[in-house]
Amino acid sequence: MNICVFLSAADLDDRYTRPARDFAKLIGKGGHSLVWGGSDVGLMKVVADGVQEAGGRLVGVSVDFLSAKARPGADEMVIARDLAERKKLLLEKADAVVIMVGGTGTLDEATEILELKKHGRTDKPVVLLNTAGFYDGLEEQFRRMEAEGFLPRPLSDLVFFAEEPASAMTYLEESLGGR
Repeated sequence: MNICVFLSAADLDDRYTRPARDFAKLIGKGGHSLVWGGSDVGLMKVVADGVQEAGGRLVGVSVDFLSAKARPGADEMVIARDLAERKKLLLEKADAVVIMVGGTGTLDEATEILELKKHGRTDKPVVLLNTAGFYDGLEEQFRRMEAEGFLPRPLSDLVFFAEEPASAMTYLEESLGGR
């Protein structure tokens, strides 16, 4: 399975890096590939290191203006012209998407995949990994959107909320039959 992970390139403390590393190990041990923003810094590096150490493949999609931070030694690295092309390529290469902690870029990527799912443009499973309650407010907002009629489909059709890496991986493997 090619698992796209949207996440921060910031250096973060252990409450965020530990679960990210745990999920990365599950990707690698499961024989899966990480599809990610290609960066070799911060949380992106933590996840790439964990996947590679556990035997998984690395498929990076960097962007021209960040290419100096691209990870050397990835199994595959593509350099996109701009952020829009990067998102498109990440999603094309992915069988599933996991949204980890991040800033505005991660939020942009997350809402794009959810919008595509809402309109039936993709059926890829999407997991929001709510590490340390980071996305509690966003989950509450999504539930309000659903309750007040802003979503034409049930929220559960769009995204699975996971509190721990193991439940995120279980959901993906069940959704895709272990691909």
